[in-house]
Amino acid sequence: MNLLLVILGGGVGAGGRYLLGGWLQSLVGYGFPWGTFTVNILGSLVLGLVFGVAQQGSLSSGTVLFLTVGVLGGFTTFSSFSFETMQLLALGNVGASLLNVAGQFVMSLLAVYLGFTLLRGLG
Repeated sequence: MNLLLVILGGGVGAGGRYLLGGWLQSLVGYGFPWGTFTVNILGSLVLGLVFGVAQQGSLSSGTVLFLTVGVLGGFTTFSSFSFETMQLLALGNVGASLLNVAGQFVMSLLAVYLGFTLLRGLG
């Protein structure tokens, strides 16, 4: 049953990443991977929210698995992030590659913390 939850959640997350990331990228252009950047930050924020709710005992272990490993595992895009960073480096755009690495790393950690503490403050 757990595997089915992960597979179903992964499909939902990957579909969401494809739609949201592509839509955002088409809005801002293709000079920087803003779609991936935004999806990773948003996924981190939602992950913090899910863990915050889970700590309150409001979610079953199956729901947590579905949302974290499944949906958010399919939604966030570390492999795309790595590939796009390497593309920026290959094009000689060291500044953009460093912004991508540092920005996503710092912002994702802050987003997880924000999501977690937002719910802690509400509970």
